[in-house]
Amino acid sequence: MYCILDIETTGGQYNEEGITEIAIYKFDGHEVVDQFISLVNPEKPIQPFVVKLTGINNAMLRSAPKFYEVAKRIIAITDGCIIVAHNASFDYRILQTEFRRLGYDFKKPTLCTVELAKKLIPDQLSYSLGKLVRALGIPMSDRHRASGDALATVKLFKMLLAKDVEKEILKSFVKTEIKAGMSPKLLDIVENLPSKTGIYYIHNEKGDLIYIGKSKNIKKRVNQHFTGSTSKCKKIQRDVFAVTFEETGSELIALLKESEEIKINKPIYNRAQRKSIFQYALYLNKSTTGYWALSIEKADGRKKEITSFTSLQEGKNALFKITEKHNLCQKINGLFDTKNGCFQYKIKECNGACLGIESPETYNERVQEFITENSFENNNMVLLDRGRTFDERSAILIENGVYKGYCFYELNYQITNIDILKNILIPMQNNRDVKTIIQSYLRKNKVFKIINF
Repeated sequence: MYCILDIETTGGQYNEEGITEIAIYKFDGHEVVDQFISLVNPEKPIQPFVVKLTGINNAMLRSAPKFYEVAKRIIAITDGCIIVAHNASFDYRILQTEFRRLGYDFKKPTLCTVELAKKLIPDQLSYSLGKLVRALGIPMSDRHRASGDALATVKLFKMLLAKDVEKEILKSFVKTEIKAGMSPKLLDIVENLPSKTGIYYIHNEKGDLIYIGKSKNIKKRVNQHFTGSTSKCKKIQRDVFAVTFEETGSELIALLKESEEIKINKPIYNRAQRKSIFQYALYLNKSTTGYWALSIEKADGRKKEITSFTSLQEGKNALFKITEKHNLCQKINGLFDTKNGCFQYKIKECNGACLGIESPETYNERVQEFITENSFENNNMVLLDRGRTFDERSAILIENGVYKGYCFYELNYQITNIDILKNILIPMQNNRDVKTIIQSYLRKNKVFKIINF
C-alpha cells in the first residue's frame, strides 16, 4: 500500500518550517482507498511569498487544527505504507520534524516521483510537478495546494507504475509487505484479486517474480494456478508468497505487456515463453505455374513471414479461413491434395486457379489484398480500445510499421495529435512476437477504432 502525499509549509529557515496544509491519498496500486486532507495551524506566521504562491493566509489557519491534533490520523492512514511524494525528501523531512517535536519517531520507506520520472520518463524539459504533468497530459487543478498536487502525483505515480517494465517499484513494495510479516494464505490472496482484465505477478518469499501471466479474469486465472494439479501449478502453490496485478482494460495491451515483461524479467516458471512462442509462420511462395501460394512452415528467421502461429494446427486452421474468405485455392495453398479441382472449386468458392481456369494475375491480386490487409508494414496507425475504467481509453501506437508502445488517456482529455500521444506513451519493444500478437488479435477481435495517419 502506498500513501501519496503533499505538504504546504510556512516557508522559512531549514527545519523551522511549519505545516499549513497536508493531503494524503492511500493508494493500493490501482485506486485511492482512503484519504486525509486538512489545513493545519502551524502556530507561526506564513512567509509572504508562500501566501502568494499557495493562496493560504494566516487568517485561514486560525481555526485549523494544530499538528498534534491531526498526528494520530496521519499515523493511522500511513501505517504499513510506503510514502510517495514529488520530491519526497522534502515532504518526509517536514513530517519527521513535526513528529520529532512531539517526541515521536516517524519512520517509513519512501519513493520519490521526481527520481522515478527521471529514470522511467527521461529527456523531459522539466521535472517540476506542474510542467511534468502538463507535458504528460495529466489533468491538474488547485496547483500549489496540497490536495491538487497530491492528486496529480497519484496520477503520475500510476503512470510510472505502468512504465516500470522491470517491476522495480512492485518488487520493493512486495519486499516491504514481507518485512511487515504478512503470511501467505492462498484463499486470502485470491480474495484480494479483481475479476478484471490485466496482468498478474506471482512473487516468492524474497519478493522475486516467479511467474507472470495475463487474463480477462485475473481472480479466476490465479485460482486455477492455486487449485491445478500440473507440475507447474504445484511449484507455484509451493513457492507463492504474494500476487500483485495491473489492470489493463484492453486484452491486447495485456497480451503485449505479458510478452515483453516475461522476456525482461525471466521468471523461473515462464521458461517456455522467454523465447518466441510462435514456432510456425505463414510464407508466400511462387508456384511453377505463376500462382502465389500461401503455406505454413516451421518459422525461419532468414525468410520474410506474413504472420506466425504457436502451432502447426493453429496455422492450418487460419489458412483454411484465409483461403475461404479471399476465394483462394485449397490446392495451391497445399490444403487439398488432388490432381483435379479443389473442394472449394466444387462448391464454387474457388475460381478455378487449380485447373488453370483463372489467370495467375487475377488470382495473385486477391493474395496481395490479403497480405496488405494483414500487414502493418510501413503503416502509421493508432489502435483505440477500452481503458481500465469507463471514462478511460487505451491507445496503441504503430509508426512506420513499428510498434512504439501504449498509453491510457481520460475521455475528457482528447488526443488531438500524435505528439501529445507520444508524450504519455509507455515505450515497448518491437519484435516478431509483438507483430504476431497484434495481427492475431485484430483477426479475431475488434478494437473500438483504428486511426490511420
